[in-house]
Amino acid sequence: MANPDVRPLMLLDSAGLWFRAFYAIPDKVTTDDGRSINAVRGFLDMTAQLVATHRPGRLVACLDLDWRPAFRVELLPSYKTHRVAEEAGDTAGGIAEEVPDALSPQVDMILEVLDAIGIATGGAEGLEADDVLGTLAGREAVDPVVLVSGDRDLLQCADDGAPGVRVLYIGRGIAKAEMYTPADVAARYGLPPERAGRAYAELALLRGDPSDGLPGVPGIGEKTASKLLLQYGSLAAVRAAAAQSPSPLPARVAAALVASSDYLDAAWDVVWVRRDAEVVMSRPDALPAEPRDPQRLAALAEELRITAQVDRLLAALR
Repeated sequence: MANPDVRPLMLLDSAGLWFRAFYAIPDKVTTDDGRSINAVRGFLDMTAQLVATHRPGRLVACLDLDWRPAFRVELLPSYKTHRVAEEAGDTAGGIAEEVPDALSPQVDMILEVLDAIGIATGGAEGLEADDVLGTLAGREAVDPVVLVSGDRDLLQCADDGAPGVRVLYIGRGIAKAEMYTPADVAARYGLPPERAGRAYAELALLRGDPSDGLPGVPGIGEKTASKLLLQYGSLAAVRAAAAQSPSPLPARVAAALVASSDYLDAAWDVVWVRRDAEVVMSRPDALPAEPRDPQRLAALAEELRITAQVDRLLAALR
């Protein structure tokens, strides 16, 4: 992927980017009529920087059409429970992600700007953006893929199989972005190199992830999970060893794994990013050299006071 003539397919975890932008830029940035535009400005600037740095030929802004899919909640009721809030006036007890009031309208603004430029969006009914990212990366057969996210769960998608998938982790910001190959994932987390992506998902399952409400196996942290996966090669082999009598594993570890069998069975489909989502695209994913609707884009840029951000993104596209 270092060949400058190769233009990768870039997949953006869009919600991750606009949440990051919203919290990084003061909410005092507004339009003339008082609407907040901090997330719009930040999202466009980050996208421009990503395009200018990595020179994709194709790009998809991947969307969360359901940030907490029912099938995952059914398997693991604690999934993302800390991120939900009761919907006002919902007598059925529905829940919604806690999105700041000043951010929600900006999502529509961002999508309008992307549409006017001609940048594709993609979503899958009933699924998260992670599933869209995983599906589009997994089915790509022509161009190498750069998957952009601040969610480490997506490290499971790193793949050396042609044409190759790399994960650009932006958890510490765009300026400190880290590009992960499978070898990098294996080295960073102490995992079997030959199956680093899948092993990362197994590591997450074992150690848990409070940010997703994933409890993990009691008493097994990242170091112990890494040691087990390196020694036995896979979670299936670790569980088989735990089930032996006597078990070659330390008694405490074996007992915890056996006691957590139901959790390990159920939560795999919670942790594992789907590769079979029915993704609906707004348009073909080729990046335009010129805006699709220049008049509408100019009007949006003036109305939303984002002319400088739009100009930077258009310059990166050329």
